[in-house]
Amino acid sequence: MYPQHPTSSIQHPASSIQHPASSIQHPAFNIQHPTMNNLNTICVFCGSSSGNDLKITEAAKRLGEIFASRKITLVYGAAKIGVMGTLAKSVLDNKGEVIGIIPNFLKKKEVVHLGLTELITTENMHERKLKMQEASDGFIALPGGMGTLEELFEIITWLQLGLHQKPIGLLNVNGFYDDLINLLENMVQRGFLSIDNYHLLLVDSKPELLLQKMEEFKRPDLPKWLSEDKA
Repeated sequence: MYPQHPTSSIQHPASSIQHPASSIQHPAFNIQHPTMNNLNTICVFCGSSSGNDLKITEAAKRLGEIFASRKITLVYGAAKIGVMGTLAKSVLDNKGEVIGIIPNFLKKKEVVHLGLTELITTENMHERKLKMQEASDGFIALPGGMGTLEELFEIITWLQLGLHQKPIGLLNVNGFYDDLINLLENMVQRGFLSIDNYHLLLVDSKPELLLQKMEEFKRPDLPKWLSEDKA
């Protein structure tokens, strides 16, 4: 028999996401935000494949339009294919700016987008992710595969450790990330993830609301066991 989890009490403030219930208990948030985060550049993690859900393609196009209209520079992995290519094309078609960052071994004509505002080549994947973090004011994950998840969880871990204090958003297009959200809730229920760290990942199904949450994100305090000099 599989374990049964009682009904959930997790609340995602002002969120439009619907997902199955869990039993996580936490206090209501009553945070005051004296200042808004400036999101001039946002790094987007997403798939180099297009997948088979047209709503994901449309969401990438819409996010690109919003970036261009708000003069938010896109930072991404520099591919011209898949969801990555759709997003970059949308930003550029709407007269926005795009910075692509790609390791040298992936810089092939059939993969790399050569029409970007700026193209940065790195020696390896680790340098690529570091430059993405340095160049960005925040991060968003669109649907993708293993690489997208790896990038998302590494940047969350860096936030948890105090290596940066930038907002991270999950754009849950057409319920794509529902099961991932359930997994995170299960981690909380079973004592492997604190409720504070659970809430480091901002979630919404609508890009406008997700960006609002990122603008209002309150930077967390450093963990008690981690001083700023060690971070």
